[in-house]
Amino acid sequence: MRLKRWTILFTGWVFCLAAQAASADEITGAGSSFAAPIYGAWGEAVKTSHHLLVNYQSVGSGAGVNQILARTVDFGATDKPLDMASLAAGHLYQFPSVMGAIVVIAHLPGVDVSRLRLDGPTLAGIFDGSILDWDDPRIKRLNPGVDLPETSVAPLHRADASGTSFVFTSYLSKVSPSWKRGIGAGASVAWPGGAGARGNDGVAAGVRQTDGGIGYVEFAYAKQNHLPVIALANRSGAYIKPDMASFEAAARAAPWQRAKGNVVDLLDTGGANGWPIMSATYVLVPRDHAREAVRRFFAAGLMEGDAAARGLDYVPLPQTVKTKILAEWPDPVQK
Repeated sequence: MRLKRWTILFTGWVFCLAAQAASADEITGAGSSFAAPIYGAWGEAVKTSHHLLVNYQSVGSGAGVNQILARTVDFGATDKPLDMASLAAGHLYQFPSVMGAIVVIAHLPGVDVSRLRLDGPTLAGIFDGSILDWDDPRIKRLNPGVDLPETSVAPLHRADASGTSFVFTSYLSKVSPSWKRGIGAGASVAWPGGAGARGNDGVAAGVRQTDGGIGYVEFAYAKQNHLPVIALANRSGAYIKPDMASFEAAARAAPWQRAKGNVVDLLDTGGANGWPIMSATYVLVPRDHAREAVRRFFAAGLMEGDAAARGLDYVPLPQTVKTKILAEWPDPVQK
């Protein structure tokens, strides 16, 4: 009798779970691999709290844009935001969800890399090939008291088209007129020298294996893999270490009130304690078919998901920006 009773209870519990799943709204998204961890974490949180099932495919920013334009997903995600003309043509609403940072890593035997300091023009000189050795006077001037070797500088960049490269080269274009004129910004540029590697892991491996190696990776990757990072000078002239406090300081100093299409320039924002290489990742939803369930998902993520974001080394948006995003959301349709 007891076994029969527990069988009935278990069957009822399974039935209730199945009923909950059947009654949950399911939404689909695709795009940015950088944003995939936070959308996964937010998706887990809303399963029970908001009865939402989120199916997100990490297929890259370009594919995410193409899929939302084709209306094969409910939202797209991209690290490279669309301009106003593209948003209008695609009938899309765009907004940032979280922010991240790019850091510079290096491998220089006999030198504590975490003590090194660089500024924007010197970093551009390293990657454009005009600085060839670590004991170059321009590097030595920024690092008094550090015994820099005659080792050749060996820059590594992303061989694959990436949002990380877009942010990094956009920063170099902002701080170096010669970089802007000669190379410019893009997910893939004509690098004047150095070696290429695929992904954060490829760049990091290349740096670790090369005496004099230097490269750029996402902060979360550097932190999780315990990679030493170089301090960078910001616009105020302060040398800054990358951490959550310096990221949030940069975000607070950004010109959010002038952000067209909700796209804000987070590079070298001018905050006294702000990290200079920051960017946001963006979401695209159709203005002509913005599902109410998608709004619920991002409202929950933006308003309740800061702890999850920080736990994954993302930077949450300022509260005023979140409120503005939700207030301007297109009129939703039910589905």
